[in-house]
Amino acid sequence: MSDMMKRLILDVDTGVDDAQAIMMALAAPNVEILGITCTHGNTPLQNVLKNTLRVLKVCDRLDIPVYSGFAEGLMGRKIHAGAFHGKDGLGDVPDPDAPGLELLQEMNAVQAIISIASKYPGEVTLVATAPLTNLALAVKMDPSLPGKLKALYIMGGNIESRGNTSVCGEFNFLADPEAAYIVLERYTCPTTIASWEFSCRNSLPWSFCDTWLAQNTPKARFMEKISAHTRKMVQTDRYQKELVSGSGFNTCDTYAVAAAISDNLVTESEEVAVTVELDGTNTRGMMVLDYIDVLHKKHKVTILKKIDLEVFKVLLMNALK
Repeated sequence: MSDMMKRLILDVDTGVDDAQAIMMALAAPNVEILGITCTHGNTPLQNVLKNTLRVLKVCDRLDIPVYSGFAEGLMGRKIHAGAFHGKDGLGDVPDPDAPGLELLQEMNAVQAIISIASKYPGEVTLVATAPLTNLALAVKMDPSLPGKLKALYIMGGNIESRGNTSVCGEFNFLADPEAAYIVLERYTCPTTIASWEFSCRNSLPWSFCDTWLAQNTPKARFMEKISAHTRKMVQTDRYQKELVSGSGFNTCDTYAVAAAISDNLVTESEEVAVTVELDGTNTRGMMVLDYIDVLHKKHKVTILKKIDLEVFKVLLMNALK
């Protein structure tokens, strides 16, 4: 990794994989998290806020400011992933001593993104592992925002029309397709996307997950508890057949964070113009890759293809130390 400090804003809908991503960023010695903004997604917003504070408490980092964002998509639609992450987003294993919402910042998430980026122009990397509602509204409020960011990393979308929520829709994009469309149109800063199929193809063996959770630390015990529900669901025959390539431990959101904080993680990528389909019966929310320049877009995004799995394993192991 580079010795240069990386300043991040994390935009999350904290379920189990967001928790893993947050913990990975917290463990990286070259990372400063300037704020965590929350939105709807894996679970309703109130749960997302509680879950984010729970993760920070486990990591003894309640000093990091947490901001409340939007509870539904731009068109008012709400979809959640309770069957996947548990109804509360963290495996339905509540903590009676969890921090209260009085610890939240008064400023809302959209204002926070704009304010932090303006305070550190050219220095902030925004990592979004949730539906992109907060980001879309932020750029609507401040069209100059993308020019103030160093980079944007997104976990979301798909590259081969393989859905995980609808026929062709990946969850984060399908939860707010209009927001995803706006973000991919308006954010012209360097943008990197970790898609659904990419995460599946770079999944890890379950034996690694066992080793990861076997670390004798409070963080590992916490992760073991909150991920038990998801692991049981993922390891069913039905779900494994839906994976793009084989079976394995796929911690989706951590791929975007890992790419943002590690300079030697990505081994293969491509640059291409993208947009989001808004109208299709089966393709609404699908990310569209324009290889033949039909869209005539100057801005191209970096689509992740392959990573160094050994580097990725180290980042994950460090997250629970």
